Amino acid sequence: MATTASTTAPVSLTSVTLEVADVDAATAFYRDFGVEAYVRLQECEAPADGFRGFTLALTVSGPATVDGFVGAAMDAGATVLKPATKSLWGYGGVVRAPDGTIWKIATSAKKDTGPATREIDDFVLLLGVEDVKATKQFYVERGLSVTKSFGGKYAEFAPGAGPVKLALYKRRGLAKDLGVTDDGTGAHHIVVNGTGASFTDLDGFVWEGGK
Repeated sequence: MATTASTTAPVSLTSVTLEVADVDAATAFYRDFGVEAYVRLQECEAPADGFRGFTLALTVSGPATVDGFVGAAMDAGATVLKPATKSLWGYGGVVRAPDGTIWKIATSAKKDTGPATREIDDFVLLLGVEDVKATKQFYVERGLSVTKSFGGKYAEFAPGAGPVKLALYKRRGLAKDLGVTDDGTGAHHIVVNGTGASFTDLDGFVWEGGK
């Protein structure tokens, strides 16, 4: 399926809202983790089980910075799903926050070229979807611009004026990459905040416009 260009106004992601059972506890965790500027929190009691279909990813400068963020998350109560380690593409690890949100912290660098920092180069919302091509076209029609695309496996969009990047991955592939099974059910427990109109995408992820 060809990806056609959109004639609508460009859409930007401004932030993400995590729906959590305990807002005070989550606020403390994300402050200690060091990502409180990137997320909003709201209380939600909707049931969910297992993989929620997305991850939030931090791209940082080097392995020492990855270790710093992973260590901060663990000290604040996170569970390690995949210990930080070297791979063909760089260095990274995966943790699950106490509220259930899965975070991936990674760098393309295999060696440090400077001291560890607490700086985040890119903040990415990675959605696990059933049909990458169809969902990519859905977002193009709503004003997002594709910057990377690998067939029906992966797509990445330009962040526009917002600080959050959006990317798509096959749901099963994303779960495998994170070290979990893909058999979760129930609420995603995330709301995407952005410019433009409000809508729900093909996999049930909710966008609130005008943010």
